[in-house]
Amino acid sequence: MSWTEVVIEVAREHAERLSDALMEAGALSVSVEDADEGTEAEQPLFGEPGMEPKEAAWEHSRVVALADVDADHSFIVAAAAQAVGLKALPAYTTRHVADEDWVRLTQSQFEPIHIGRNIWVVPSWHEAPDPAALILELDPGLAFGTGSHPTTRLCMEWLEAHPAPGRTVLDYGCGSGILAMVARKLGAAPVTGVDIDPQAIESARDNAERNGVADIEYFVPDDFAQSAHANAKFDIVVANILSSPLKLMAPMLSGRVADGGALVLSGVLARQADEVAAAYAPFIKMSVWAEHEGWVALYGRKGADTAPPPRQG
Repeated sequence: MSWTEVVIEVAREHAERLSDALMEAGALSVSVEDADEGTEAEQPLFGEPGMEPKEAAWEHSRVVALADVDADHSFIVAAAAQAVGLKALPAYTTRHVADEDWVRLTQSQFEPIHIGRNIWVVPSWHEAPDPAALILELDPGLAFGTGSHPTTRLCMEWLEAHPAPGRTVLDYGCGSGILAMVARKLGAAPVTGVDIDPQAIESARDNAERNGVADIEYFVPDDFAQSAHANAKFDIVVANILSSPLKLMAPMLSGRVADGGALVLSGVLARQADEVAAAYAPFIKMSVWAEHEGWVALYGRKGADTAPPPRQG
């Protein structure tokens, strides 16, 4: 089977409504892209939690609708244009989409990832390159965290460089649960993960069971506050989120660190490091432990008078 993509370029104010109308008119799926992608006029479109853009569209948007190859594409466009009140039929182009083994094609894009000295993140359809290494079987999914992003990598490298057998660990903003699993496989116990997204919690629990560390406990914040860990302090607290929520959560996260315990923060751009460290200064003195591709991991120890040295090498 094959399909046809119908490509329409429109202004921002029409992109979202036109997308919905195309679906109503018979499109199988619709996506919106920056029509200026790859040029000097390209616009980034992203936001931190609480600061998301109001519309998933650009000043000059490209709406791409997928339809059956035998569908009446001109009718779909005309019906959608009429539904949103466009005075004229927008110009559009079509392009053929050949049938593919989409599962195999998607899987081919994800190879095992080597992190630190001895960690491999391996999709389920691959063999582990080094069976003696610390292996995490993890497939790309809904929850953030496969080790491919620099912030996740930095936190994993910190945990590997500071193994803590028998120490307690809190992974706040756990996503897929990857950091909690690394800590547990390195001997930490008990290990707890918290995330605001129930789907992430479900994903993290599945991943933990698949990786033989099902004793990790995962919670959404409300359940965490009512659990046996409600007032617990942890030997290690790691939070890989983003700078704005990290600054807001400084009192809470710092308060979760036991005396002499470590706090590791990532999801922070290098240019944001000082302002994030300043938010934590009343509680824990933080400094940059390592930087990778413009992102940093901050590290501090509760009760320490001076900032810890950065990673060497």
